[in-house]
Amino acid sequence: MSWRIWLSPPVLEPSDHEAVSSALKSGWIAPLGPEVDGFESDLSAYASGREVVALSSGTAAIHLALRMLSLQPGDLVLCQSFTFTASANPILYEGGTPVFIDSEITSQNISPEYLRDAISSLRKGGKVIRACIAVDLYGRPAEYQELVPLLDEAGIPLICDAAESLGSIYLGKSTGSFGQFGIFSFNGNKIITSSGGGALVCSSHEQAEKVRFLATQARDKAPHYQHSELGYNYRLSNILASLGRSQLRSLPGRIARKREILNRYRELLIGRPEIQVIQETRSDVSSNCWLSIIQFQRDSYKPGIVYRAQSALAERGIESRPLWKPLHLQPLFASAPYYGEKNAERSFDYGLCLPSGVGLTDSEQEEIATIILGVE
Repeated sequence: MSWRIWLSPPVLEPSDHEAVSSALKSGWIAPLGPEVDGFESDLSAYASGREVVALSSGTAAIHLALRMLSLQPGDLVLCQSFTFTASANPILYEGGTPVFIDSEITSQNISPEYLRDAISSLRKGGKVIRACIAVDLYGRPAEYQELVPLLDEAGIPLICDAAESLGSIYLGKSTGSFGQFGIFSFNGNKIITSSGGGALVCSSHEQAEKVRFLATQARDKAPHYQHSELGYNYRLSNILASLGRSQLRSLPGRIARKREILNRYRELLIGRPEIQVIQETRSDVSSNCWLSIIQFQRDSYKPGIVYRAQSALAERGIESRPLWKPLHLQPLFASAPYYGEKNAERSFDYGLCLPSGVGLTDSEQEEIATIILGVE
């Protein structure tokens, strides 16, 4: 379907076209080049100065983080259940076992309480817990103030999945810079895009160099092609990096505009307490507001309200999307352990993502809100 109003369309400025054109004219068409180096340097400023490696996708970044942590077949990886499947798929690439953790109610991100329960229970079984993947859902940071000490005490490395939260801040620190590794995504629907692409945030220069080695087919230093380790074709192209660099310059303005859109939805729906617009609840946390999310109160609506609202919007050519279906409910992960009490399931059953593109107009938002208010 060709939508009249898209959920989160990419935005290209004249400067983006100029940047890509300049990269093409430079002759650096091969996978690497000066734009990749520059993009990594630029991203470091959004990762609290940590070294960043530009890659082909956020999924590739998670995969390499797990490789760097020596994930072995049968090892356990604790993972937020309420997220996109790309957060957990790389666990299976390496033969690991995902253990899904329910959400806490406020941010809808991984619950420190259920995480603690899982660690205690699993340790009694003698299994190796190799890592924990925490996600900043829809741009809202996870509760790192609780997560980091908990995982440090347990000796479990943290991977911060900041695929949706580039530019978000938690207690004065950028998302993606918590834990052992962080990841970014620049897919077409993200707040900035390089068409396809991602990045891995590392804790040291040595880590970053090892990641670059693995991401370029693990080619040994030799006058011929020699390989002693399994590697991958995971590096970002110079052309795409030029687009990413140009887009990154507009990030502060996009975050400001996304926040305006979120606040406008709140104003339009404020008279209906049974429809909650999800926002930060702490003054020391700042989301990039990637997508505007509403939650229908289940005591006020019959089951299926999300699909009724989605259909009503679709009839007017407006794209929307249910929240992520929890991974512990996905057929792919049917046998995976799960710790929680269905918080993520309730959020999925009653949550909806609304159009949040930076080009959304006031009149379009009013139309969307009117449709939402008319759904029973």
